[in-house]
Amino acid sequence: MKDRREVIEAGAYILLLVLAVVASQHMNVVVSGSMEPVFYRGDIVIIEKTSFLGIQELNPESIRKGDIIIYDATWFPEPVIHRVIGVETDRNGNRYYITKGDNNPSPDPAPVYPSQVEARVLTVGSQPLMIPRVGYITLWLKGL
Repeated sequence: MKDRREVIEAGAYILLLVLAVVASQHMNVVVSGSMEPVFYRGDIVIIEKTSFLGIQELNPESIRKGDIIIYDATWFPEPVIHRVIGVETDRNGNRYYITKGDNNPSPDPAPVYPSQVEARVLTVGSQPLMIPRVGYITLWLKGL
């Protein structure tokens, strides 16, 4: 009886650990104030990824105007979290996105192609899912 209970307890701990790892991979800390007042530096946003363990959660071609995305910027060394303000097509027929931080005066300096998109912030209605201020710990640990 005791052995069975220990196996169940160990299984529960393993399950919790797996759930924690999966959950942490679907959170991203905001490192700047470019999206204020939607979210602030240190907030954690809940995301869906273009690829998670080989599973495509998000088709980057399905991004629409108004979506908040995380992308590999050509003009900044870290991933950027900004809103899509336009969806356009280049002369070769390739779709791209015009992005801008809500708190920035002008659009980002380069277009964003679907191949650059890492994730999209999940929303309920028009409100992004986030956990306020909890990410300050991560910012402090990384020295940001």
